[in-house]
Order: sequence, then structure tokens, then C-alpha cells
Amino acid sequence: MGQILAIDYGKARCGIAATDDMQIIASGLDTVDTKLILEFLKKYFSIHNVEEIVVGLPVDLKGNISEVETDILKFIEEFEKEFPDIPVHRFDERFTSRMASFFISQSGKNKKQRQEKGLIDKVSATIILQNFLEQRTT
Repeated sequence: MGQILAIDYGKARCGIAATDDMQIIASGLDTVDTKLILEFLKKYFSIHNVEEIVVGLPVDLKGNISEVETDILKFIEEFEKEFPDIPVHRFDERFTSRMASFFISQSGKNKKQRQEKGLIDKVSATIILQNFLEQRTT
């Protein structure tokens, strides 16, 4: 068994989370500049066995897709060309940034740390991945 990687894709940064090799626990991994995401993934995949990825689907409360979706679709197209054997799943990322901010605020981090956007992106990716794992087991 290999890892599942989740990406909270954004125009400036991408939050990254990964499971353990048994695909039980989701953990925040890193925040990567969006321009460098494919380079990061190439390096990560050369070291770790990743079976599949999950990319957040940016939907608002009314069910409308966010405009960043255009960029996400371009990324997925590039990803599938580069890694044709790794399946890509989409998962609704509604509320993940708010949930991430809440969890960070409850963790005892100071105000400056809580407002760090990279940390929010990484925690958001972790929430996306954990929710994806939970949905698979039900």
C-alpha cells in the first residue's frame, strides 16, 4: 500500500497533506508555491510511494464552483500528463479554510501563527484528506 496525497490548490500556494503508508492517518506535509507544485511532487514521488491524489473542489455555499477551478483543471491536466498512473480524485473543500482556522486557534498558537496563510493551507489539505478517507470507509 502507498500514500494518498491531498492538495489544497490555490493561486499563490498549495497546502499538501499525506497519509501514512497504511492510509489511516492524514498529516499536514508542507505548503508549496503554486508555481513549484509539479517540481515538488516529482521530488516527493521519487522518495515516497504515492498511489493516488485528492485535489480540493472549490465549491461555495450555493454550490457554485470558484474561479480558481480553471487553474485547478489546468494543473490536473499537467499532473495527468506527468504522472499518468496516479489517479486523481476531487473532493469538496467547502468550509475547510474556516475549519482549519478554528482548529489552529484551538491549538494554542499565538495570533501571528494563527494568521499564517501557509499553515491554514496545510491544515486545509489535511482536513480534505481526512474527510476523503472517512468517506471511503463508509
